[in-house]
Amino acid sequence: MLSQLLLASFMALVTTVTHLVGLAILVRVLRSHNHIFAGLKILPLTLLLTAAIGILAIHTIEIWTYAWLYDGLGCFRGLEDALYFSTVTYASIGYGDLLLPYQWRLVGAIEGAVGVIMLGLSTAFLVSLLTRLRLLSHDWLKPAE
Repeated sequence: MLSQLLLASFMALVTTVTHLVGLAILVRVLRSHNHIFAGLKILPLTLLLTAAIGILAIHTIEIWTYAWLYDGLGCFRGLEDALYFSTVTYASIGYGDLLLPYQWRLVGAIEGAVGVIMLGLSTAFLVSLLTRLRLLSHDWLKPAE
């Protein structure tokens, strides 16, 4: 159990660092994007699209990192099964059609918790971006005149 906890904690740390570094890079890209395309009227849309694609890329890297770990540990028949399991676990879908071997099951459980936290962090990032772009202000909230 101690080896599972140590490995799971290490992977949680790697995932957190990957996510924060990815978001920092994304912020720099969005800032440079803002300066380059400042005159365009579609700027909010292009910034939002860039942010969404960047966040998807960050999550993809994190999911693949867990998949490579599972494949390296020999938990599944191949990388495809490891990637499938990692994706389902990271997103906390948990179909249960593939299971980790008993000696590594705690790693999968912690991947699910880490995935929920990282997805929540990404959601907060996108909401913050929408707020800064003033795309959350709705005229339909005003009373009819």
